[in-house]
Amino acid sequence: MVEAASDVAGLVGHRYRADDSYVVGREKIREYARAVQDFHPAHWSEDAAGELGYAGLIAPTTFISIAAMLANRRLLETVMAGYDTFVQTDQVFEMYKPILTGDQLISDVELASVRRIAGKDLLTITNTFTDQTGDIVHIMHTTVVGITSEDVSADISDTIERVIKSGLEVTSRTVVAAADGRSVANPNLETAPRLSQISRTRIPRTATRFDDIAVGDELPARTMRLTRGDLVNYAGVSGDPNPIHWHDEVAALAGLPDVIAHGMLTMGLGAGFVTGWLGDPGAMIRYGVRLSNYTVIEAASAGSVEFTGRIKSVDAASKTAAVVIVAKSAGRKVFGLATADVRLA
Repeated sequence: MVEAASDVAGLVGHRYRADDSYVVGREKIREYARAVQDFHPAHWSEDAAGELGYAGLIAPTTFISIAAMLANRRLLETVMAGYDTFVQTDQVFEMYKPILTGDQLISDVELASVRRIAGKDLLTITNTFTDQTGDIVHIMHTTVVGITSEDVSADISDTIERVIKSGLEVTSRTVVAAADGRSVANPNLETAPRLSQISRTRIPRTATRFDDIAVGDELPARTMRLTRGDLVNYAGVSGDPNPIHWHDEVAALAGLPDVIAHGMLTMGLGAGFVTGWLGDPGAMIRYGVRLSNYTVIEAASAGSVEFTGRIKSVDAASKTAAVVIVAKSAGRKVFGLATADVRLA
């Protein structure tokens, strides 16, 4: 166990494999799609998914974060135990194969890097997911700021234990939640799985065609409403019980202006904004977001997030495009920088 936050830099490269697989359930996909307000038919109807060439419901882009949170608990509670809490700053999803109903996902977890900026430690966790074929289907990079007791109220741990659901072993280290895994000191790189090529070779069935877009084109804007009930629902569906997303007192002790939406929830809304325009959820192959502000949700009124997007670049050879996404709430930019790489028919 790490006794001080500064010690964690020497553990860069620490990795392990989760003991058990995460089996993707049909109803879990629907629950998650509802939680991120993504009503694309391929997340809900097997017939609609079949029309796009999928053998089952396709999971929304950020669905993989559920499995990652389970796999990462050991890292957060042992290797990174010198911190009292974490604040998520950056997230990158690399999609190599669509995640479908029935997939059995195994996660390799690694503390990939530690950087010290402005007196704070920025830590990047990489989850590499393989499925039942043995191929890598998804890689997720999560960057968080490690916060020590000097930066938060001393009462926050006691308050969290008072309000959290019974039966959960939750400490204040829950901003990025995470399940026990088996340590692997020296993985055999010679037998490392290969990247699946399905997401980059399948013919996308997008409603938007490559020949119909150009650099500078704007996506249809979309505004999404969020209430405290939406945050509670997302907390339950995603497995992230952190009370800063639903309890005023805990949010105040954490130094926040009010209860805030989960960063991953906001990212899920943004991903659905893009895939809704695409018409084929599996046509997004990379999604990266840097968070720059909170989405504050007051008890007395609903909040909202406004999404706009613009084509930044195109590649005729691969029929791909890079989309820049802007998310604003109450006039503030929630995404500092967000981009999605997509393939088009």
